[in-house]
Amino acid sequence: MHKTFLSTDPMSCRHHPARLQSRRLKSMMLDYNSLLLALGVSAACLAVTLMGSWLVRRSETVLLTATVGLVLVVSGIFVYSAYVNTPEKWLGVANFVLFHAGFATIWGAGKQFLTGRVFLPAIAIRAFAAMVFSVVPMLSGYDGLAFIADNLAIALLLFATARQYWLARAEAPAPLLGITALYTLTAISFFLCAAVLISDGKLVLGHAPSNWAEDLSLAVCIAGMTGIGALSLALHQWRLAARHRLDAITDPLTGLLNRRALFDQYGTRPMGTTTAVIVFDIDHFKSVNDRFGHATGDRVLNVFAGELSAHCRTGDTAARLGGEEFVLVLKEIMPGRAELTAERIRRAFEAREIHIDDEVLTCTVSVGVAPGRSKSLDFDTMLSAADKALYVAKRAGRNRVELASYLKAVPVEATRTAS
Repeated sequence: MHKTFLSTDPMSCRHHPARLQSRRLKSMMLDYNSLLLALGVSAACLAVTLMGSWLVRRSETVLLTATVGLVLVVSGIFVYSAYVNTPEKWLGVANFVLFHAGFATIWGAGKQFLTGRVFLPAIAIRAFAAMVFSVVPMLSGYDGLAFIADNLAIALLLFATARQYWLARAEAPAPLLGITALYTLTAISFFLCAAVLISDGKLVLGHAPSNWAEDLSLAVCIAGMTGIGALSLALHQWRLAARHRLDAITDPLTGLLNRRALFDQYGTRPMGTTTAVIVFDIDHFKSVNDRFGHATGDRVLNVFAGELSAHCRTGDTAARLGGEEFVLVLKEIMPGRAELTAERIRRAFEAREIHIDDEVLTCTVSVGVAPGRSKSLDFDTMLSAADKALYVAKRAGRNRVELASYLKAVPVEATRTAS
């Protein structure tokens, strides 16, 4: 005869409520830890990718700054995972320190992207302020208040990071607006975590926060990390391509436009009647190279390029044609003003003293000016006219300004009097 035996011990019942609750908590903790692990691995992979990109392009130091921030955040994620399982005070403090140092550094990367400079003191001040804001309550035994402060501090740092990319949006609108949106959404998720803890009113928890806002924030962080990573890599590829384009049109020595860029910009199209083309050639430049060396010759070229840039208004174009020859295209210039501008540049360069060891070097420049005419001319024609005027200036003794042949030549003394 088959018998069924029922246990009288309530704790041995497979359906006992206490055991069911314990199993549910363990299952939830397992799922939460799995999500934390996924977030940590995702952030670590992004850090490795950014580090690899920086090793390829050392000039993009913003990639290194972002990598350091991500490494700190990843370390904080794994420490927090340990705190979830074993809520000890020192683990909570270590988590806060790593998180705030990491998110402050990520803010610093955004600031560096916007300005091109690293602001280490500003990063340190923000990290320290956030640490104090959350570590002090944790050490005082108010872990609930500590996590409220932690979430608010991270939210503020993320909002500030989003602002940096928003301010830089003109450089590449699509990816930068995407990065701004993702940082903002992530910041909102941390703000919600703080709001839920505040609404619960528990200043002491005794364990890691566990509520719907924490689950939502974790999901948003995973999605945000993936999206920010993809957009950041696309953005830096775009910057690399833009730098290559800039290098292709820039003279590497002086930083002015090169000959190719000048002709690409103006080509053979008609120039306005209020446009002037000025050609400059540094006098006796070969003898400078022969006597002082090419390094000194390069300094002379850079000094003159600086004078040219200083007299270049918005809308004007300064370029190096090659060797010691330069061009300045003036837009919306009144009659008679182009030659006065050329004379000011000539005088300024003549007055510059370049110190070479124990000697002082001074140089001069010859100038040809082709002002606009009542009938429009194309750029090539005006450049040719200015070039011919330049050689007239050289044959007349150098260190002077000459007008194009279709106008009456004005000797340098006359232009000095007029200026």
